[in-house]
Formats: sequence, C-alpha cells, structure tokens
Amino acid sequence: MSLAQYRRPAKFRVDGWLLVAVLLLAGLGLMMISSASVVLSSEEFGTSYVYASRQLLHVGLGIVALGVFSFIDYRVWQKAAPILLGLIFLLLFVTFLPGVGDVQQGAQRWLNLGPVQFQPSEVVKVLAILYFSAWLAGKREKLASLTHGFLPFVILLGAIALLILLQPDAGTMMVTLLTIVSMYWVAGAPWTHFLLGGVLGGGLLGILILSAPYRLERLMTFLNPSAETLGAGYHINQALLAIGAGGLFGVGFGQSKQKFLYLPEPHTDSIFAITLEELGFLRALLILAVLVFVILKGYEIAKRAPDPFGRNVAVGITSLIAIQAFINIGAMLGLVPLTGVTLPFMSYGGSSLVSLMVGVGILLNISRHVAREVRT
Repeated sequence: MSLAQYRRPAKFRVDGWLLVAVLLLAGLGLMMISSASVVLSSEEFGTSYVYASRQLLHVGLGIVALGVFSFIDYRVWQKAAPILLGLIFLLLFVTFLPGVGDVQQGAQRWLNLGPVQFQPSEVVKVLAILYFSAWLAGKREKLASLTHGFLPFVILLGAIALLILLQPDAGTMMVTLLTIVSMYWVAGAPWTHFLLGGVLGGGLLGILILSAPYRLERLMTFLNPSAETLGAGYHINQALLAIGAGGLFGVGFGQSKQKFLYLPEPHTDSIFAITLEELGFLRALLILAVLVFVILKGYEIAKRAPDPFGRNVAVGITSLIAIQAFINIGAMLGLVPLTGVTLPFMSYGGSSLVSLMVGVGILLNISRHVAREVRT
C-alpha cells in the first residue's frame, strides 16, 4: 500500500521556507520599529509605542492578505488584466481629487478614506506587475517588434510612471520602472530595445534632476556627502554616524542614540541604519541573509513556473523586493542617492507591507502550481 494517498493534496501545500522567512522579516521589522520609533512616538503622541502598535496591526492585515491571495489561483489575474489596468489609473488619478487625496510633507501620495489612509502607489506596484505579466505573456511573438512591442510598452509604462512622478514620488517611480523593465528583459526583449530605452531613460533622468532643485541637491549631496553636514547632507551623515557607532556587535537593542531625533525617519526610510547601530554589522548580516534567501526563493519559483504568465509574475514580485531593498540599503550606506524608498517587510507602513504580503501570497500560489505539476 502506497503512503502517497495519505499525503496532503498538492493544492494545500505551501513553500514553508519562503513563508517562514517573510514572517521572520516582518517580525524583526516590528521589533526594530518598536525601538526606532519610541522617541518620535513620545514626541508626537505622548506615549512610546503608537507606531509599533500600528505596525502590529499592519502585520496582522498583511498575514491575512498573504493567506487569502495564496489560495486564489494566480491565473485569475491574467484574465482580469484590463480591469487591473483601469484600476491602476483610477488609483493614481484619485490622489489628485480634493477631499480624497491627502497632502503630507508636500506630496500628494495618500488617499484619505475616513479612518483609513493608504498610498495607492504601493498598491500600483503589485497591480502593474500583474498587468504587465499578462501583457508580456500575450506579446511573446511580437515582443521583438518596435511598433508592437517596444513602443506600446514604453507608452504604457511611461504613463504610469508620469502619474507617480506628479505626486511627486521619484523613488517609487524608479522602483516601479526598474521592476517592470526587469520583467521585460526576462520575457525575451532584444538588447536593442534596452539600448534605445537607456537613451530615453537617461534623457528623462537628466530632465527630472534639472527640473527640481531638490533632486539636483540630492545628487550633489550623494557625490559629496560631507559638504553640507547640517544642510542637504544631514540625513546621510546621521545615517553613517549610526552605522559607524554600531560596529560589529552594536550598541544594544533599544540603545540607539540617533533615534533621539537626530536621524530623520528612523522607523521608515532609515530603519536599516538604526538596525546596524543597535544590532551591529554581524547581526544585520543575518537579516540580510534572510532577505537574500527570500529573493533567491522567488527567482527559483519563477524558474519553475508552469507558464509564461506565472514566470513573469514571480520575476516581477521578486525583483520588486530585490530592487527596493537594494535602493534603501544602498542609500543608507551612501552607495545611491537618498530617494525615500522603504526597506521591504521591515520599514513602518501599512500600504507597503500589506502590498508586499499580497505579492508574496501570489508567489506562494504559483509555487503550489509548480508542486502540483511536478507530482502529476
């Protein structure tokens, strides 16, 4: 008698290691937010753990979202591609509507729906991955064509990027562009498209930098961070001070000095700098190892995906995590200019965390279909 009949059906299997790694990162993020935000929370609300308690709620919502989307057949999103495209533009347009779009820190990136506030651009990242995955899967034979492949791709992606930029949110725009372009590459687009796209992108980047003085200032600060330690270079210099103070073993959990209103955004953009300060390089390296494991797992699922759409989705979600992590960590280390991009799963923020958890849920569903096809 075979024992196979007593095993759980493949459709109920999950990639347990990927799930554990993602939950571990979210838990570590919650732990670091509880430390990094304690001073800021006391200043703003008179109590120490407002941000930590809110993030706990975000983690709970994220886990629910992950569970729900891991049970939805990922191929449903391919059929719903036109609806997803409409939803992308709807979410980006409504941020500009008075009374609905909410302006914070000079940027109109949030939707205000009574007690609920969220960033549509974070949701758009995942929706764009799903839409372009379907688009690329349907264009396989015409992808090499300039008129049927390159131009429609550039027009669609450019329109989405422009609406994100108008909020303005150059960091999210850059992450979205790089993510979708990585999918375009894996889908088999010819190198000539990337050469042409590089010329267009370089020109656009130059225009963006010259059109906004603060972007030029960030670039100059990146090139010479010690020039204005109390001005444009303040943020990166405080981040580097935090990282340097941590050394190999850190100053101890909860013992950060930079979180005492020296380092801007200690619980969001700068969470990695606080992590290095309190836990040290060696412990932070373990966190990075978990993050790299998640990325490698995602690309493994993409490699084994049962169809082009599933492969495109897995590449997109994994590249989103990888690119966003690289930009955030690189900015804290002075390797790339500061852009305001958060660290996946660890930075404070419900919109980002829940959207990424939805992405991981879809990734887990793709892995279930991989397992099912291997067993049949």
